[in-house]
Amino acid sequence: MSSAFVKEPEGGEAFEDLPDRPISPHPNFVTPEFLAWMEGELERLHREHAAAQAADDKASLARTARDLRYWTARRNSAHVVEKPSDIAQVHFGSTVTIERDDGRRQTFRIVGEDEADPAKGTISYVSPVAQALTGKKVGDVVQAGTSEAEIVAIS
Repeated sequence: MSSAFVKEPEGGEAFEDLPDRPISPHPNFVTPEFLAWMEGELERLHREHAAAQAADDKASLARTARDLRYWTARRNSAHVVEKPSDIAQVHFGSTVTIERDDGRRQTFRIVGEDEADPAKGTISYVSPVAQALTGKKVGDVVQAGTSEAEIVAIS
């Protein structure tokens, strides 16, 4: 049974701090847009934390405290990488279109770990596909998952 929620002897509930979210060992590269998002997220969390304190909402306090620790650490370690001006090669921040052997085209933007959302077309710079693409040029063939793909556009 989890010890995150334990009953106090008087019948009230006591909430221990939730475990911290794991921090990646990789450099925290972020796009300028994601840095702005993080700052907005921190503002929102500070407001939620204050509201939870005012309401004596221990569950919300525990959740917002954990998220504030995580996003504060990530903000403090962020290294902003501007969009590359060199579109001859794939870099962090590049948008890359590949064509797979079966003719499917996929477009990805290479971003930081917290910003990555493959369903929205963003992949982490430490992902195997991004690693295979980085430093390559249009026309190069790379291993993309279980098949090969040709880089057909970089922007």
